[in-house]
Amino acid sequence: MENNDKLSGNISFDRRTKILEILEVDGQAKVSSLSNKFNVSSVTIRNDLEQLEKKGLVIRTRGGALKAQKVGIDYNLETKRKKNHIEKELIGKKAAALVGDGETIILDSGTTTMEIAKNLQNIENLTVISNALNIVSHLVNLPNVKVIVPGGYLRKESLSLIGYSAEEELKNYYCDKLFIGVDGIDATYGISTPNAEEAHLNKAMISIAKEIFVVADSSKFLKRSFAFISTLDEITSIITDANIPEHQHKALLNMGVNVIIAE
Repeated sequence: MENNDKLSGNISFDRRTKILEILEVDGQAKVSSLSNKFNVSSVTIRNDLEQLEKKGLVIRTRGGALKAQKVGIDYNLETKRKKNHIEKELIGKKAAALVGDGETIILDSGTTTMEIAKNLQNIENLTVISNALNIVSHLVNLPNVKVIVPGGYLRKESLSLIGYSAEEELKNYYCDKLFIGVDGIDATYGISTPNAEEAHLNKAMISIAKEIFVVADSSKFLKRSFAFISTLDEITSIITDANIPEHQHKALLNMGVNVIIAE
C-alpha cells in the first residue's frame, strides 16, 4: 500500500510539473485540453490546479488556469516575443485595421505593438510616435509613414526610450489613437507594467490620446504587475484573443470598456 501511495504521488508530481511547463510556454491552459493530454479525468486536473494555486504557481479561471506571474519580473523582448506569438499576430492585425489614413498614432514599446507596426504598410499619410527602437527601425522602411521619436534614455530590456525628457516631449503632441502594451490587466485594478518609469511614460501617452487601445493577449489578464498605469475607465478598448477569461470579459463590458476579440 505504501509503495502504491508513493507511486501515485510521483505520478501526480510529474503531471503537475508538466502542467507548469505548458503554462510557462502558453501562459494558460484549459481543463479539457489537459485532461485529454494526460488521459485523466477533469476532476483530477482541477485538483492538480487547486494544489498548484495553493502554492501560488497558477491562477485558476473558469475552465482552466493562468500562469501566476511574479510582479517584479521584467522579461526582455526576445523572451516576450516567443510567448503567445500567434495571438499577438492576430491582435496586431486587428489593431492595425483600426488605423485610418491621415491619422497620428502612438505605438508603445512591446512585442504586441511591434505586430501592429508590421501591418501599417497600406495606410496613407500616417504619423507614428514611438519610443521603441525596434518599432522605429521597422517603420523607417515604410514610405507612407512619418516617424516621431521622443528623446529619453534607453532601457535595453524593452529597447525603449524613457525618462523625464521623453515625457516632456510627448506633451507637445496630440494623437488620434494610442496602442499600449501591458504586462497585467485586472478589471478591478487596471493596467500595469513591471517598470515604474515605463508606467510614467504610459500615463503621459494616455494624457495626449483621443482613443486608448490596450493590446494584450489573454495571458495578461488577472495579473497585477509592479507599476500601476491607469484604471480601466480611461481606456477606450481592449484588443485581445478569444481565450480571455469569461468573468473578466463580462466585468469589462459591465464597466463600459469595449472588448475587441482578434480571431
